Amino acid sequence: MIGTALAGALAGLPAFAQEEPIKVGILHSLSGTMAISETTLKDVMLMLIEEQNAKGGVLGRPLEAVVVDPASDWPRFAELARELIDGQEVDVVFGCWTSVSRKSVLPVFEELNSILFYPVQYEGQESQRNVFYTGAAPNQQAIPAVDYLMDEEGVERWVLAGTDYVYPRTTNQILEAYLKAKGVAAEDIMINYTPFGHSDWQTIVSDIAAFGSTGKKTAVVSTINGDANVPFYKELGNQGISAEDIPVVAFSVGEEELAGLDTAPLVGHLAAWNYFMSVDTPENDEFITAWHEFIGSEDRVTNDPMEAHYIGFNMWVEAVEAAGTTDPDAVIDAMVGVAVPNLTGGISSMGANHHITKPVLVGEIRDDGQFDVVWETSGLVLGDEWSDHLPESADMIADWRAPLACGNFNVATGQCGGVTN
Repeated sequence: MIGTALAGALAGLPAFAQEEPIKVGILHSLSGTMAISETTLKDVMLMLIEEQNAKGGVLGRPLEAVVVDPASDWPRFAELARELIDGQEVDVVFGCWTSVSRKSVLPVFEELNSILFYPVQYEGQESQRNVFYTGAAPNQQAIPAVDYLMDEEGVERWVLAGTDYVYPRTTNQILEAYLKAKGVAAEDIMINYTPFGHSDWQTIVSDIAAFGSTGKKTAVVSTINGDANVPFYKELGNQGISAEDIPVVAFSVGEEELAGLDTAPLVGHLAAWNYFMSVDTPENDEFITAWHEFIGSEDRVTNDPMEAHYIGFNMWVEAVEAAGTTDPDAVIDAMVGVAVPNLTGGISSMGANHHITKPVLVGEIRDDGQFDVVWETSGLVLGDEWSDHLPESADMIADWRAPLACGNFNVATGQCGGVTN
C-alpha cells in the first residue's frame, strides 16, 4: 500500500510552484510485529521533510514524502522498494529496521542504482555502495557494551539471547569470538534464539536463572527485537530476576519500546545506544521540542534510530546540495566526508566505508522509561563494516572512493571481493 504526503508549507514558498518535487521514499513497517519500533521512524521522517521544506527545500525544490507499509513482511520490503524506485521514481529511500528486511532490499537498490539510508544498529559484515549505514555497527554498540559489563560490572558468564534472524546470529557470532579471545570459557556462554513475536518466556527465563546461579556474575546480552521484549522483561520480573541479580543489556530496547510499559521489572537494566532522549544538549533540546510540536504530544519520546535518521537526512541534504543534483552516482560520491551535528553535542561524519562516526553510550533504565547514562566513550567511534574478531573478515575493509571503490577489499590478497587463500 502506497501513500503520498506532500510534506511542507508550500503555500508560503511560491517558488515551489514552478519546481518538480524531489521524492523521498519512507520504507518502514506501520503494522505487524515491528510496528512498535518503526512507526516512529516514519513520523520523524515526515517531520524532517516538513522542516526542510520550510527552509526552502533542496536545490530550490520541495520534498515530497512517499510512504509505504511493508507490514513487517520481509519479501514485501523488496517489492515496495522496487515500487518506490521504479514506480514512484523516488530519489532516495529512508527505511528498514531488521537486517533481514535490509538484506531483502539490497539487490533492488543495487540493480536500480538508488540510495538507502539504514538507521538501525546491525551486525556489520557488509558495505554496499548504494547503502549508507547510520545505525551502529557492532564496534559502536555490542563490543563496548560487553566491555562495560566485563570491566565495570565484573561479569564472567554470558547469556546471548536474540531473535532468530541475521542480526542477532551474526552479532552473537562476533560476541562469542570476542568473549573467547578475552579468556571466557565456552561453558560460560549460553546462546538462545526465539522467533519474532515470541511470547512464552517462562522456560527460557528459568534456564537463564539456573545459568546465573553458579556464583559467577552473569549478564544477558539481548538482541531480542520487536514486541517480544514486552513478555521477556515481564517474565524476568515474574521470576524475581532483578538487574542486581542478572543485568540485561539490550541493543533493541529504547525509549519507544519502553513507552507505556510497566517499567518496574526493567529498572536498573541497561541498553547500549549512540543516543538517549535524556542527553542534555542544546541540539537535543531543540530536536525534542520540534518533535513534540510536530507530533502534537509531549508524551511521545525520541530514540536512537530517530537520531540516526536525523543525521542521515541532514547528510543527504548536504550531499545533494554539494552535488547540485539528486543523481545517485553524484550524491553517493558527495556523501563521503559530509559532516553534520548529531544530538549528543558532537559532529558525525560519513566514512569512506559508508558508516558514520558516533559516540557509544550505556544507559540504565529508570522508572519513567528514560535512561541515566552510566558510561560513554571518550570520543566518537567510526563504524567498522568488517569485524576484526572473525577470521573470514579480519583482513577486509571497505573504501568507496576512487580508485579503490570496493566494499570488501582484502588487504592480505590485494583483491576486491574478499577472496582469501
